[in-house]
Amino acid sequence: MLAADSRTAALEAFLKQASGARDAAIRGWRRLSGGAVQECWAFEAEMRGGALDGSATLVLRTDAPTALAASRSRAQEFALLRAAFAAGVPVPEPLYCSEDAAVIGRPFFLMRWVSGVADGAAVVRSAEWDARRPKLLTELGRQLAAIHAMPVAANLAFLGEPPTDPAAARLARYREWLLQFDDPHPVAELALRWLARERRAPAQAVLCHGDFRTGNYLATHDGIAAILDWEFADWADPHEDIGWFCSKSWRFGAYDREAGGLGTREAFYRAYEAAGGRLIDPERVHYWEVAASLRWLLLALQQRDRFLKGGERSLDLALTGRRPAECEFEIIRLIDAHARGGA
Repeated sequence: MLAADSRTAALEAFLKQASGARDAAIRGWRRLSGGAVQECWAFEAEMRGGALDGSATLVLRTDAPTALAASRSRAQEFALLRAAFAAGVPVPEPLYCSEDAAVIGRPFFLMRWVSGVADGAAVVRSAEWDARRPKLLTELGRQLAAIHAMPVAANLAFLGEPPTDPAAARLARYREWLLQFDDPHPVAELALRWLARERRAPAQAVLCHGDFRTGNYLATHDGIAAILDWEFADWADPHEDIGWFCSKSWRFGAYDREAGGLGTREAFYRAYEAAGGRLIDPERVHYWEVAASLRWLLLALQQRDRFLKGGERSLDLALTGRRPAECEFEIIRLIDAHARGGA
């Protein structure tokens, strides 16, 4: 990406053209924490005239120096964000998108700043959230049901046609990912065989968020301010989102609160179903939790290789390369629990 001064000048010119403003001034650049796949920057914009007349805090989301193969492009993520915003799902308001890398050095999109806490560890561990977690969990169940009911408009044509068997399509993708690595991963092979053997009758595919979990929403004392990070959205079995949300990896140490580290599965399921979501099959959720651990194992290996092979100097990427061992243990535990008839 361009140096700060050049980036500021280029983005001011872009904002003037995109919003129809007479003048635009940007100050206060700051890199936002989190976002191991993409980069997010906040800044203050002062606009004169046009659609954004006045002062506003905006967020720029752009590509990281190296890419994760599973991630959608910024233009595609922007289109998904617009669809969610139009459907009434709480997301940051999407404003403008540029696929022209010449503007700031990489494709990007702009959205309005939304206040809230995205730190998953703080939300599940801090005492100040103890009384608020049940409300957050209920609201998340309702919001996931709304996401799964979102209409898919023409501007989301890049999603392609829904697969007739979402599980088979997902396993095919995971096999392709596993073949990319030159080191052996026998537990991943075990998981693929188990998932193929235990696959049930195909579910109807819906638009799924793809990364719906604690850490990817903004929480406030009043509820959920925004659902973030839509770069993995895709057609899928709705139980895939639920299994990912309940995966042990995203409880941030609150392992006894199985739904996102916030509360019980039953409370989350009730909220989802009461909001019009499909009836949840706990056996399907268990299946997709095994798939979630396999997926996180493979994504962690891809993140590792962004550091080891792609040359991106990031401590977060390097540490993520240690996560596969945790995923392997969880895969074995979940498969064993299924064999014993428990969870």
